[in-house]
Amino acid sequence: MKLPQIKNGEKYVSLYVVDFGDHCGVGFTGCEVEELLESEKYADVKVYKIHNAYPDGRMELKGVRAETFSLESGMFFYAADQRTADRDYNSLVALAIRTQPPCRAKVQLAKLADDKFVTAYIYPAEYDDEISKWLLDGEYRAAGFAEGGISVIEGYYAAKPEIIETHQLFGSSDDISRTGQELFTNLKVAVQR
Repeated sequence: MKLPQIKNGEKYVSLYVVDFGDHCGVGFTGCEVEELLESEKYADVKVYKIHNAYPDGRMELKGVRAETFSLESGMFFYAADQRTADRDYNSLVALAIRTQPPCRAKVQLAKLADDKFVTAYIYPAEYDDEISKWLLDGEYRAAGFAEGGISVIEGYYAAKPEIIETHQLFGSSDDISRTGQELFTNLKVAVQR
């Protein structure tokens, strides 16, 4: 795979390179990659996430499995009582209002079967690194135990929690993503952004 020469490479960090076999494109968003992979024609493309970029145009890439784009992941913040859980939930929603998250997500305040409460932050799995950074940069602090990942969200759904409150968030990647004809018309362009 031969990458095009990139200027201002730092603006491409966290975006994707898609290898179509006969050519590649640099600068796809997660939403765009997801749409490509859902299409029959591009279901087998190879996808790489840009983890770092240098002034001379070099980039550090990490391969991403196609299945990742069809999975959800999450961060779960547990509390022993509803008052504490309310505070965790409201604090997380306030962070998202103050600083736009990197991707679309939903925040749920839920009661679990064991009379404990959880604030669940659920998002597309390909954004794990960006969500962790966003939470750290936003200095989000929950009162109790926290865990996250794809397997944890499966357990959360299996437990059938009682949803008390939910909030839909839209991320910065949603603002720049192209869909449909606009996306598919430009696939031969080497530098997408």
